[in-house]
Amino acid sequence: MSDLPPSAPSSPAPPLPNGDAGPPQGPLVLNLQYTKDLSFEVPGAPEIFATLREQPRVDLQLDVQARPIQEGGNVFEVSLQIRADAQADGAACFIAELVYCGIFTINVPQDQLEPVLLVECPRLLFPFARNILADVTRDGGFPPVMLSPIDFVALWQSRRGSEAAVAGIA
Repeated sequence: MSDLPPSAPSSPAPPLPNGDAGPPQGPLVLNLQYTKDLSFEVPGAPEIFATLREQPRVDLQLDVQARPIQEGGNVFEVSLQIRADAQADGAACFIAELVYCGIFTINVPQDQLEPVLLVECPRLLFPFARNILADVTRDGGFPPVMLSPIDFVALWQSRRGSEAAVAGIA
């Protein structure tokens, strides 16, 4: 038997002064976040654990992708893709791959959409993806991979620069 008082029945949100029944939408709303893909491999197990004498060197690759959920809509899936390859003494220690996504509703002018999708959205997803990668590598028997903060503005600008260079060559 519970000593907690019975919960009050839920009631609909009271109308706002402007007549809407819900809170106003901001320029960027994170509706949902989830792990879309997660892979952790230790190709040299169990021998790698007996022979590992140094901290593995971890090479990281990071990419950000965005796609509309419905053509012409303002709801997007943004994915943060991270791959960590660890080696020590020339041998592969582990390979971790993570695709962490968020579903965002974005209400900004079209000329501001790209930086919001490729800078602000991944900035919100990054701390969660960072924790997942650290946990999976630690749970896999290795020191946790702690990603340093990512400068998504520089990553976006670099991507735009390389796309412009390719467009100039074509």
